[in-house]
Amino acid sequence: MLGAGENVMRPIIGISRCSRLDDYLASIEQAGGRPRVLEVSESATKVLSEIHGLLLTGGGDVDPVFYGEDRHPSTEDAEPGRDEFEMDLARRAVDSGVPLLAICRGAQVLNVAAGGTLVQDIPTEITTELSHTVGQPKDTIAHDVAVAPGSKLHRILGDAVTSAHTCRVNSRHHQSVGKLGKDLAASATAPDGVIEAIEAPAAEFCVGVQWHPENFWRSGEFRGLFEAFVAIARTRLTSQHEAYSETDQSREG
Repeated sequence: MLGAGENVMRPIIGISRCSRLDDYLASIEQAGGRPRVLEVSESATKVLSEIHGLLLTGGGDVDPVFYGEDRHPSTEDAEPGRDEFEMDLARRAVDSGVPLLAICRGAQVLNVAAGGTLVQDIPTEITTELSHTVGQPKDTIAHDVAVAPGSKLHRILGDAVTSAHTCRVNSRHHQSVGKLGKDLAASATAPDGVIEAIEAPAAEFCVGVQWHPENFWRSGEFRGLFEAFVAIARTRLTSQHEAYSETDQSREG
């Protein structure tokens, strides 16, 4: 178990609730964070005042009403209230500079929250022979992605990216980012052109990936992504402690 002092320096990472949380929790704990699972009934404002980083997880589809499109027959709804809650969280996190890591559905939420759209069904909307839905085992490699040189994602992934700027990923999604949201850039693409990662270049840490890096926590291929995320969250925690200490000292003075 962690001692009290060690626990204090572990930033709190808010994780949106989904049906399969174990690998997300393990990835954050391994990277040095303290996971806090979020409920859709919570206030986004209160949540963001109590956490140091936000992780948006995978799950059902974002309702196309939120990006002004008719519903595709393949669309599968997420849990009630989840779209509204997570998009509110995403907008507020970006606006307030809370480090944000968005995975699969989470990346789609981030893009829609920023005013972007989604490809609602890759198999029927994009001409491709590439499979974007490869189920079990969860860490099965589905395809490569090309990671944009100079992007934050390229730097963060480190050794996971080859000298040819590619990275091997798993894949379980039938939707993807369409038109990019405001202030977002594509930082990785599949061979068929499907956007596989997005980021906000001006933010300290705002990254969304379409694959599931959390499924590799045992083997460590994407440990650097979680460690970079938690490290930035820790700087936020440290800054808060320093601010509180200065306030206490001024009161004593």
